[in-house]
Amino acid sequence: MIARFDRLRTEAADAGMSTAEYAVGTLAAVAFAGLLLKVVTSEQVQTALTAIIDRALR
Repeated sequence: MIARFDRLRTEAADAGMSTAEYAVGTLAAVAFAGLLLKVVTSEQVQTALTAIIDRALR
């Protein structure tokens, strides 16, 4: 019975930790996506991408 209790206690501690890790990973991914969106929508990057696409289509 004590062994089962120890196992349950250990599993319960891990369950919360993995949820927190997923939350931090999701937050980091959203922050990176926001930064990437800001960079890609800047005028300099749009000009460069347009020039690359124009050259590729010729």
